Amino acid sequence: QVQLVESGGGLVQAGGSLRLSCTASGRTFSNYAVGWFRQAPGKEREFVVGISWRDPSTGVADSVKGRFTISRDNAENTVFLQMNSLKPEDTAVYYCAAKYHGSRWLSANEYDYWGQGTQVTVSA
Repeated sequence: QVQLVESGGGLVQAGGSLRLSCTASGRTFSNYAVGWFRQAPGKEREFVVGISWRDPSTGVADSVKGRFTISRDNAENTVFLQMNSLKPEDTAVYYCAAKYHGSRWLSANEYDYWGQGTQVTVSA
């Protein structure tokens, strides 16, 4: 079992930045691909970014390309989502998910473990 806890969400003005953290416990996190998803009210959960377990390669959704980056610190069992140039349409609950030996491009139903989510609100 892997337990995931997200942190770092909050309220920010448009154009601002936030860094979300996803901290894992229970297993060796370096063996897991990690993805960030988000879900806005009334919308389906969507993929944002993902990082492979094997190497630092990442996948980024077009909607956030050039603004969001994902990175990991395996020594700290943590994956980060750096969000810059935030827009009101980025407002959502952000979730991290983990998949053992997964790739950077996975759909939501391919992940094995999920965190509880952290709210990000971007004001205009």
